[in-house]
Amino acid sequence: MSDTVKEAPRAHIRITYTGPVYPHWEIIGDYGDPELIDEFARRAYMRLLYIPMRDSQFRRNRERIKKDAENENISVEWFPSEVND
Repeated sequence: MSDTVKEAPRAHIRITYTGPVYPHWEIIGDYGDPELIDEFARRAYMRLLYIPMRDSQFRRNRERIKKDAENENISVEWFPSEVND
């Protein structure tokens, strides 16, 4: 048995692909500390700024965002769901 207890996320972020025309991404915080959300959204947005979903760099940056969210204990939801594929 593990002694670790999973604590609730500190914030929740929705990242939405808005289409092939710039800006490609919208990042919205649903709940949590506004400063934490703003800082995370800024970092995530910089990784996604000019990258459409079908770009080869997108997968690498998506994984970096996921890892960053895990480190900050932030839940991230991607829309549309095929972004996670």
